Amino acid sequence: MTSYLVVGVGAIGRRVVEHLGEGEDVMGVGRHDQWPPAEVVVLATPSPQHELATRALASGAHVVSTSDDLDDVDALLLVRPPDEQRLVVAAAAAPGLSGLLARHGATFLTQLDEIHVQSVGTGGPTCAIQHHRALGGTSLGWHDGAWQERPAGTGRELCWFPEPVGAHDCYRAELADPVLLHRAFPEADRITARVAATRRDRLTARLPMLRDPHPEGLVGAVRVELRGAAGTAREVVVLGAAQPLAGLAALVAAETARQVAGGAMPPGVVTLADAEVPTNALLGALADRGLRLERFEGTGARTAW
Repeated sequence: MTSYLVVGVGAIGRRVVEHLGEGEDVMGVGRHDQWPPAEVVVLATPSPQHELATRALASGAHVVSTSDDLDDVDALLLVRPPDEQRLVVAAAAAPGLSGLLARHGATFLTQLDEIHVQSVGTGGPTCAIQHHRALGGTSLGWHDGAWQERPAGTGRELCWFPEPVGAHDCYRAELADPVLLHRAFPEADRITARVAATRRDRLTARLPMLRDPHPEGLVGAVRVELRGAAGTAREVVVLGAAQPLAGLAALVAAETARQVAGGAMPPGVVTLADAEVPTNALLGALADRGLRLERFEGTGARTAW
């Protein structure tokens, strides 16, 4: 029986405890509570998480982080775990599931040229605050061998997500996905990430939030579009999933922790887009627990896993 410690008792942390609590030794604690010893620590607190990750690694535990803040993710990628310990960075929805979908989608292509991630919805109050902050920051994208910085809230694209979410206008934002995906797919010429936003979201992004966020995010979605070649033909692969994002992020974090506990993850700093990650095993486990992954074909979609 593996011992798990989930740090953070919010919308995501509570669900991670529920997912891991089936036949395992699991405890949930707050950020400032005393931490009992554990083999695997899942960080489900608001960002930043890099200092908590360092603390957990120093205790001898493996770590799964759910942070999606760009600066925090950059700091986590610079952490150097001791030998044979694992630090999985950004194991949530986007980034997280988005990296798994990108890795799976790349198997349909013989040459990968572009990766574009879009998401809609938030997991809980802290996720809503992060979404608000990201729309007021600076977007980072990879374009033909160089990083491009653009104002967040620009670059509108109409994107279709799995039902029941449907179509939403998506915009550039200060997101971590491009950094993580460039690390995992250096061959890609263009990498972007966008989030769905309303006119009010964009107009108020650089102001304090005008009202308290909803205690639980409603149904959201993650969509990954890959472009490249399949043999001699040009091909576009679009994969996605729709589910309340707090539950989706918690499910990805919990199943990642199980893979870490089972020794399936490589040692060191890992992201879910990395080629060494057991992508098929993780996607299979997510599907077994009710996540429906879809691949878009023409005007329709079919189950992709």
